[in-house]
Amino acid sequence: MKKTLLGAVAGMAVMAGMAQAEEITVGYFLEWPMPFQYAKAEGMYEEAMGVDVNWVSFDTGTAMSAAMASGDVNLSVSQGVPPFVVAVSAGQDLQILDVAVSYADNDNCVVAEALEIDKDSAGELAGKKVAVPLGTAAHYGFLKQMNHFGVDISSMEVVDMAPPDGAAAIAQGSVDMACGWGGSLRRMKEHGNVLLTGAEKEDLGILVFDVTSGPAGWVAENSDIVSQFLAVTAEANAMWADEANHEKMLPVIAKDAGMDEEATMATISTFVFPTVEDQLTEKWLGGGAQEFMKGVADVFVEAGSIDSALDSYAGNVNTGPLEAANGM
Repeated sequence: MKKTLLGAVAGMAVMAGMAQAEEITVGYFLEWPMPFQYAKAEGMYEEAMGVDVNWVSFDTGTAMSAAMASGDVNLSVSQGVPPFVVAVSAGQDLQILDVAVSYADNDNCVVAEALEIDKDSAGELAGKKVAVPLGTAAHYGFLKQMNHFGVDISSMEVVDMAPPDGAAAIAQGSVDMACGWGGSLRRMKEHGNVLLTGAEKEDLGILVFDVTSGPAGWVAENSDIVSQFLAVTAEANAMWADEANHEKMLPVIAKDAGMDEEATMATISTFVFPTVEDQLTEKWLGGGAQEFMKGVADVFVEAGSIDSALDSYAGNVNTGPLEAANGM
């Protein structure tokens, strides 16, 4: 009983102010190279915030949600919007704090080359076996693409696989199609083809972007730290936007992402990192992201992936720390 009480008190102390604990824990993805990783490797976050930062890598955004729910992770960089929507639709009190990256060409589904199926013959995917990381951006894109092509998803064998596993499965020929992102998507493409390009997907309303997210209660208690964190991320993005810094930053980012420099450049060159000013406009956090989340939720409800959607996702966007970061 005493141990339980002490644990609870310690937990409350941690929740009450991470600044006092002198450390925060941040989730991110390997093989997903972004400018923030230069700041991560160079200690820029610690310097700005005055706290130690523990970095933990994840395979999927759904795993990030679980880690934030348990209190193991305070912030997640580059969490996909669909896993965020799945979590908050189920009642988890998370907030979007910034737009981390937009990447329509770096999240997709690949059809095994032996099938010789393209967008003109996509109807032949009915009855096929597909590896999809459920509740992620790739899952949402898969559902929207199959809907576009008139393929009945109930006729398909959908297997929940993290992208690295999906890439291995399509390489082995054990699935007909696999969906994923980053390095895994590049490996998938060695064994097949995409049905739609990033631009074609955007035309269908399949926006693909990630966010920095955190538990609402923790963010409220630590808004200064969050603002400083977002400011450092914005500084790193601004540095990368100047090509003169690529030579200095690329090797550091590549090493941190667990990739070689060529693959890193191939991936990051398909990414767009909106400025803080852009993020605060109507297209993104000024209303566009909220509307998009509602659309994602409704599609997931229709597909039976989640039980119900919220009436609105406006309450799950907190621009306060980003607005404060803009003045730093």
